[in-house]
Parts: sequence; structure tokens; C-alpha cells
Amino acid sequence: MGIGFSAASGDPGPGVSHDLSKHRRAVISDVRYDLHLAVPAEQTDPVTGRVRVSFRLANPEKVVLDFRAPRSNVGAVTSNGRAIDPILSPDHITIPATAVHAGTNVVTLAFTSTDAALNRRGDYLYALFVPDRAATAFPCFDQPDLKARFRLSLTVPPGWRAVANGSTASRDSSASQPMISFRETLPISTYLFSFAAGKLQVDEADRDGRHFTMYHRETDSAKVARNRDAIYDLHAAALRWLEDYTGIKYPFEKFDFFAIPAFQFGGMEHPGAVWYSAGALFLDQAATQNQLLGRANVISHETAHMWFGDLVTMEWFNDVWMKEVFANFMADKIVGPSFPAINHQLRFFLGHHPSAYATDRTMGANPIRQPLDNLSDAGSLYGAIIYQKAPIVMRQLERTIGEEAMRAGLREYLDRHRFGNASWPDLIAILDRKTPEDLRTWSRIWVEEPGRPTIALRYSPGRRAVVATQRDGRGRGLLWSQQFGVTFGDGVTLGAPDSTRTVVVGSRGRQQVIPVGSAPRFLLGGTDGIGYGRFEIDAASRAALLNELPGIGDPLIRSAGWQTLFEDVSEGSLAPERYLATLVAALPKEQDDLISEELLGQIGTIYWRYLPDPRRRALATIVEEALWAELDRATTPGRKGAYFNALMAVTLTTSGTGRLERIWHKDETLAGLPLEEQQYVGLAEALALRGVSGAPEILDEQERRIGNPDRLARFRFVRKSLSADRTIRDSVFGSFKEHANRSRESWVLDAMRYLSHPLRATESERYIQPSLELLEEIKATGDIFFPLAWLSAALDGHQSAAAATIVADFLRTHPMLPARLRGKLLQAADGLFRAAAVVDGWSPP
Repeated sequence: MGIGFSAASGDPGPGVSHDLSKHRRAVISDVRYDLHLAVPAEQTDPVTGRVRVSFRLANPEKVVLDFRAPRSNVGAVTSNGRAIDPILSPDHITIPATAVHAGTNVVTLAFTSTDAALNRRGDYLYALFVPDRAATAFPCFDQPDLKARFRLSLTVPPGWRAVANGSTASRDSSASQPMISFRETLPISTYLFSFAAGKLQVDEADRDGRHFTMYHRETDSAKVARNRDAIYDLHAAALRWLEDYTGIKYPFEKFDFFAIPAFQFGGMEHPGAVWYSAGALFLDQAATQNQLLGRANVISHETAHMWFGDLVTMEWFNDVWMKEVFANFMADKIVGPSFPAINHQLRFFLGHHPSAYATDRTMGANPIRQPLDNLSDAGSLYGAIIYQKAPIVMRQLERTIGEEAMRAGLREYLDRHRFGNASWPDLIAILDRKTPEDLRTWSRIWVEEPGRPTIALRYSPGRRAVVATQRDGRGRGLLWSQQFGVTFGDGVTLGAPDSTRTVVVGSRGRQQVIPVGSAPRFLLGGTDGIGYGRFEIDAASRAALLNELPGIGDPLIRSAGWQTLFEDVSEGSLAPERYLATLVAALPKEQDDLISEELLGQIGTIYWRYLPDPRRRALATIVEEALWAELDRATTPGRKGAYFNALMAVTLTTSGTGRLERIWHKDETLAGLPLEEQQYVGLAEALALRGVSGAPEILDEQERRIGNPDRLARFRFVRKSLSADRTIRDSVFGSFKEHANRSRESWVLDAMRYLSHPLRATESERYIQPSLELLEEIKATGDIFFPLAWLSAALDGHQSAAAATIVADFLRTHPMLPARLRGKLLQAADGLFRAAAVVDGWSPP
């Protein structure tokens, strides 16, 4: 429950409660921060600072600032020019009512920052304050609906550069440590304020009359040169598209971005200072089609946030999904013109449905819009439901009300609330006026309830029709209103013009009857690429699809078929080995790169998760030979790269491992596949994981080969987790119990995946229980995606009943585990539970 707050109450309580947030929003306005931070050369020395907070106060009452730091980190405080003794409590600094007045007030505070959100890395740092971590660095009103103007100055070590939301106003290098000052920002929320500083390289370009500056630490100049034009072009294309769609010019002063090594997110949308994962921008020569599309998507996503999230921001983090859904929704539209040869309906389906289903089918599934009592829990709201399911739901909404009504509504929403805050009810009210549909009822089912409909497709001989029957697998009796495609296999000869027929069904009630005449060979649902649910097929349809699916001409229908069959495996209605054989046989026939990568991903999942180890090894030669044959047959570096990545993931045979080893030693080359540093690193790690003879020497040599200091540091961190010595691996896992050793989250996850790899599943079962016991601490200290990623890294390598029982017992013996963390655990454990049921006949107690 939220902790109540009133002006007369005492301690405001931990975090930022919704009550405190609403009260501050009612009495505080016109906030400005003038912030100075001194960054020392030594990472062990603290960052210190001073902030001047100006604000208007409606009534002379106490003012609560947020500062999540020890009391000793608070220095001298003044209010309106007079020194005061504030009231210090966990997470807060309270200015007494006697020290403020109605109207404009100025409070200054000296302080020492914590490093919780500063991501200090030796010779560089970057701030990351989403969702509520600005208050770990400086005193502020850390809530999204108290937007403020920020004026920042930084004292940094000699030779360092810096970037922030505002443009550089001055640089004074006369002192021993230069001071860099930035211009004041437009109104933004505290989670969108950011800066970075360090030994950074700078690249600049102009597009459409706009200047871009890219900061990075990539030492491979050829890689930067090869990627830079695409990076700038994609940004420019996204900005052009969004200005046209919204009718609003880019609303902020500048557009700089920083490509960060091993960044914990794909990107973060600070206006004027966007952060990206360097690996998402600087692609290898053998980048796959999905990697190229992924780069375009993340750039378009973060650029869309400039309007959806930055210009107009949610009032409270219960609506964090709004900024994410519209960033993804817009990105899917923006990317199309840059990739005219791609089937974008297929890309949308593959980019959203499999990930959304993987969460929504679990007992930990959450609704799109979730209640939130305190910002301290905001990080737990993020996940596939927000990023993947919500865009599908928005596509359904757009199809219901029409593209022009959707665009007009979004333009009105952005214009009415620009540089302010708004909620989902604000937007749905605007859209509801533009359609006869009852959008409030629609929203209640799709947005405010978890889970998905199950739609069973059956042929009724008596009716000479297909009957689509909808049910709610959670027993709530919900009915999801939507349209979805149904494909019938109704010819006689496979490949004949009439071999398949697709209709789009409008579903509002429990049953829909579709006249078809004679019995189809197979039925398949969700083939329009937007329909959403578990589309159940009968045994005859399943048998027909296993034989015919690779020959169906429409790639969207093929992809929906593969997804349906994969779900049949996870539900236990299709034997994994039978399905694996079908996938492998389909590879030579599949010409679409996106579906080829989908098949390779499913092969990896079936191989490691759903096959017991003896059957996996018995089938290894067949799988590997098929992958090598397709690699040789592939005609583009990207397609070859996808098959090579799959081989590094699944190879088990002595001959296959030997060939990978020859490639790493550069005794064998692969025609048409240029390998770069990162691929050789991955290959060395794959060989060490498999315990090849001379693995330590391979790792030593790979360490000498690495030229980039950031990649070298990551490799040194991870390599101990590859050791053949279990005591060394135990020490690596044991080190993660200390928060300081988890600060490089992406490195930790890489190490955890190696520690818990299926090849080590028996030995790594010992890590499951302590991994679960760390969960609450990891949620309190880590970034927003880390708790679920940690759980997945710990559990994804397992398939045994013993492993599943450890998780089930933990859930049973920890009834007070916070509900959202329990949900994350159920999401992460779902694959293990299903695999244990298929492989070991396990059922939860």
C-alpha cells in the first residue's frame, strides 16, 4: 500500500509514494536546478556537488526533497539565503515550513553523490536516472510530473570531454581540473536529465540542416567509418518522419548521442544526449538482417521518445508503458522506408508476438497498465508486455478506429500537453471522441488485464464451417474484441493457386462461425500478423502443417505456423524431436532471412531446452551438418553470419568443435564471411565452454589479440566463468553476492549464462537457490531490466525436475515475496517448468 502524505505529517516514508507525488505536484511549480558536480580523477574518490533549487510554493509549508544517500552525504543547506538545519530521513531532506514562504523560494544544498546511478568506469562515466535514481546523485523532486529546467556544470579530469542535455556553453581549462558548463534545458523530468564525461572520441555530421554529434569509445576506426553514415542517415530519417507525422518540429535544442560499451539498455532517450549500446550501432561486416533492422529500430525508438515521453511525459510511472508503446509503435512505422525490400508485416509479427507470448502465457503475466503506489517499485513495471504486447494492442486499436483518427488523436494529445504531463485516460478520452467504438471497455480488457485469449479453431461438418471459440484460460470470463486472420489449407495439390485461403475474422463474442464448405486440410490462426492469442489447432492440422508449412508461399503465414507449432511443443502436444526434424528440414527451403533466423532461434531453444542430453548428442551430427551446409549455400555475409552464430551456439560433436577451433586459429577461413574481433572473442569463449584441449591457452591468446580496452576489460571479467575448474566458477558466482561486483550488469549476465549453461546444468543447480535469494537485493540495487535478466541467466540453462523443484519450493516458502518480483520469477521460470514437464514428466506441486 502507498504511504500517505500530508503537509502536517511526519516522515514522508521511503521512496516517493504516489501520495507524496500528488501533494508536491499540487503545491510546487516552476522548478529550476542549477547543479555543479566535481568528478575526481580517481574512481575511488566520491563525486561531490552543490545544487541550487528554485521553485514556486503555493502555501508556506514544509518542502520534501528526495536524496537517497546516507545522512553524512548532506552538507550545508540554505533556504532563501539563510542557513538551516533540515530534517533528514531515509530518502529525503525536508525543509521546515518556517524556512520557506508562498511564492518563489531558493534552496541550496552541498552534498556527496552516491555512485548508484553514475556508472563510473575508470576513465569515463555516464548517468542513468530512470526511473527514480536522480535522487541517488543529487537532491531533487524525483517524480516525472515536476518537470524542471536544468543548468549543469561539471569539473572533470584533464583530457576529459562531456556531453549533457544542454549544449556546451563554456569550457574553462585554466584550473587543474577543467570546468564545463552547459546551457539551460527546456522543461524535462528528472529521469530524463543526464550527462556523461570521460575520455571520449567525437564524430560529427550534418543531415537536413541539423548537426549531430556522436560520442563513442570504439577504437576500430574502420568499424566506425563503415557504420557512421547509416547511423546518421537513420537518425535523420526518423526525425523527418516524426516531424511530418506529429506536425511538431523536433522540440529540443540539439541531438547528441553516446555509444556506450556494454550499456545495460539498448538505448535511453535523454533529450539532447541519447545513450545507446555501442554494439547496437557499430555492426560487424557480417551483420544479420535482424541486427540491421535492430539498429534502425532502436534509433527510431529513441528518436520517437523525443515526442512520446520527453515532450509529453506520463504523470506517474503507472503509465510508463505509454512512452514505450508509442516509441515502438512509431519505430515500426519509421523503419519501413529505410528497408523497402523487407516484408514489414512479417517483421512486426516476429519482432513482437513471440516475445509477448513468452511472457503472457506465464502465470507471472502482468497487464499493460499496472498500478503503482511508490516509485521505488517502478523498475518492476518494465518487460515484454510493455515493449512487445502493447504495440500489438496499439495496432489493433489503429485498425479499429482507422489510421487517420489515430494520427489526429495523437497530434491533439501532443499539442495539448507539450512540455507537460498526461495519462492514458487523457489519451483514450481524445481517441474515444473520434470513433463510435467503446474504447473504455476495449481498454479495460486489453490494457488493464493480463493474459491473452485462447482461440480454438475446429471444423464443424454439420455446419460446413470453421468455428473459432474464444475462452479465457484464467477463468475470468473475459472476451477480447479483435480481428485476426484464419488461413485454411483447402486445395488438393500443395502449391496450387488455391492451396491456401485467408480471411480476417472480426471477433466480439465467444464464437465466430466461418463458412468454408468442405473440410480444410489444416486450420491456422493469427495469420494476419496482428491478431493476438493462443490459436489452438487440432491434430490433423498439426500433422498437415508439419509436412506442408515450408512450402506455403506467404511468409507471414509460414511464420505464424512456426509460432503455433513451437507453442504446441511448449504445451506438450508436439514431440520436440519431431519438431526439430521439421525445422532442420525446412532450412534449405527458406529464402526469407527473417524467417531463417526465426527457425535458427527455435532450433537452439528446442535443442537445449526440450531435448534430454542423450538425444541432443545423438542428433548433434545431423543438426551441425545441416547448419554447415546452409552456411556454405548462403550468398550474403549476413545470412552466413546467422548460420555461423547458430553453429557457435549448438556445436557439440568432436568434428564440429575441431572445425570451429581451426577457424579461431585462422587455419581455415569461411568464404564470404569476414570475421571481426567480437566474433573471434565469441568463438574463443564457445571453445572454452566446451572444454577443448588447450582452452586456457586459447583464452590467453584471445586476450592478447583484443585491441579495444573496453572489450578487453569485459573479456577478463568473464573468462573465469569459463574455467574447467568448478572451484573457480564457484568463486565467480560467490563474488556476485557483493553489490560492487555486479555493477557491470551486462558482464555479470554474460558470466552467469556461462556458469549456468546447459553443458554445466548438473553442476550449476547449486547456484539456483542463492540466485533466488539475491533477488530482492538485486531489485533494490540494479537497473530496471536486471532482475528479470538475472533470473533468466540463472534458469535458462536448466530443464530438470530437480531444478524446477528448487524454484517451486522457493515460491512456496517465500509467500511474502513482493508481488511484482514473484511475477518476474514466474515469467523467468516458465520455460524451465515447461521443459521439466516435457523432459522429466515434472508437474508443479
